[in-house]
Amino acid sequence: MKAGTVIGAVCAVVLASASVFAQDKPVRVRGTIDQIDGGVMTVKTREGDTLKVKFADEGKVIALVKASLDDIKPNSYVGSTAMPQPDGSWRAVEVHIFPEAMRGTGEGDRPYDYKPRSTMTNGTVNNVGKTKVNGTVASDGGSTLTLNYKDGSKNIDVTPETVIVTYVPGSKEELKAGARIYIPAAIRQPDGSLTAARVNVGRGVAPPM
Repeated sequence: MKAGTVIGAVCAVVLASASVFAQDKPVRVRGTIDQIDGGVMTVKTREGDTLKVKFADEGKVIALVKASLDDIKPNSYVGSTAMPQPDGSWRAVEVHIFPEAMRGTGEGDRPYDYKPRSTMTNGTVNNVGKTKVNGTVASDGGSTLTLNYKDGSKNIDVTPETVIVTYVPGSKEELKAGARIYIPAAIRQPDGSLTAARVNVGRGVAPPM
């Protein structure tokens, strides 16, 4: 086989592998269901795009319902989207409380695509304390969560503006026009559509993640 032929074959394999990887890489979808036809949802994303998402026949629907800081206890397993502050602290955009059966889900601290520089931290609550500003307790009713995960820990400030939700079982009937959803791991197909095995739907609250 000629060298040029070998190189061409190798390039073809690399391009094919890259294509498969791009298709398999999970995609997060945040938006509102515009319409639903059978198992296919037309979703208007927060960025203004329109996506077709096929919901798996055996897929799971999880409802997000409003919770409060009082629902977060030491040893609760939670996740939090947070933004860095000028003083080096982290402020929670949202906190989601996992049910015990989901303990360990996505454990750790990593960059997140909510906004530039945002992070997602999933871990066990070690402490819930009053937020301090310059060494004194803040008067806005805020608290600081200390989240422990396998590679370390992180302090995240929760303010009155932080959205707090928890997970409860949902149903496919909740996937209807106007429903606000968050899909954590949709898979892109060769035709450009997406498939999803799990959909989080807001029940009285927009999914804040």
